[in-house]
Amino acid sequence: MKLLTTQNYKTTKGEKLGILTGILYLAPAKISGYEVCPRRSAGCTAACLYTAGMGAFSNVQQARINKTKMFFEDRETFMSQLRKDIKALVRKAAKQNMKPAIRLNGTSDIEWTRFGIMDEFPDVQFYDYTKVFSRLTQERPANYHLTFSKNESNDEECEAALRLGVNVAAVFNTKKGEMFPKSWKESYTYDGDESDVRFEDPKGGWVIALRAKGQAKKDKTGFVIF
Repeated sequence: MKLLTTQNYKTTKGEKLGILTGILYLAPAKISGYEVCPRRSAGCTAACLYTAGMGAFSNVQQARINKTKMFFEDRETFMSQLRKDIKALVRKAAKQNMKPAIRLNGTSDIEWTRFGIMDEFPDVQFYDYTKVFSRLTQERPANYHLTFSKNESNDEECEAALRLGVNVAAVFNTKKGEMFPKSWKESYTYDGDESDVRFEDPKGGWVIALRAKGQAKKDKTGFVIF
């Protein structure tokens, strides 16, 4: 079972920048019977893009559930396949003269530093979003970039992350074609919809502004900034 995919509208934007990205999509929240989003809120659970794009198809959803169960129930096989997929992505990127990148938490928030996978591939850029603030202050591999994610109840942690110089992703009720607010929480905003390659964003505590998509457009929890 192949774990990583490059067939995603997000990765297409990155390819224009010379970056080939492989993303791992698991079944989010506790859909598989295993919790993979430990700090999820009601707002982000309701707004999750799990069923967006290819995720709208039942066979794709079942494949993600199967991957998640494999991760928890047969870790050795899962990690072996993940290594194979990363090596294949590296080879493909080299043939296309592109830089390989991996996002392991496409629809999850697992602490991947526990498994040493970034250390095994020091020439590959890994990146993720996370809502677990403690990960921002823990030592992590130089090739692993984290962006903190805002929900409706973690404003204080967002402000602390910005003070640490960590970028914070926030969802705004800004229509396509409209400009984002210039700042939030006294920090400048940057259009995060230009691509998904967060490690290429400006450094030093920027707010990575994203437009509300899917169910997020109906948000009533405060997850989306109006």
